[in-house]
Amino acid sequence: MIFDSDLIIWILKGNEKGLRILKKNSVRYISTQSYMELLQGAKNKEQHKDVLKFLSVLNFIILPLSEKIGSRASIYVEEYSLSNNMEAGDAIIAATAIENNMILCSGNKKHFKVVKELQFKHFKP
Repeated sequence: MIFDSDLIIWILKGNEKGLRILKKNSVRYISTQSYMELLQGAKNKEQHKDVLKFLSVLNFIILPLSEKIGSRASIYVEEYSLSNNMEAGDAIIAATAIENNMILCSGNKKHFKVVKELQFKHFKP
């Protein structure tokens, strides 16, 4: 399962429900996009270190960008940016999940609902 950055942020803020979902999966993945969002969202060096430690301790695997992911994400932005406000980051995350044939777990259902082929698990904090 691929976890969106929002779920990890909830867990870092102490959300037990999110942590239970995470622990049910012995192998944990995030997209490169989510990894960058987590680091960019850190407000200081301490938060930056906390994110890196969290990902390391829980053995997250960061899935790299590929040509196929980039191509698929571009298509999603072309198709859905005007009608559904699909942003590039969300398109990359969805494309990463699809290209790796994985379920995406996120609390941001509205960001991904237009991508019909996406396997999606909705996290409700």
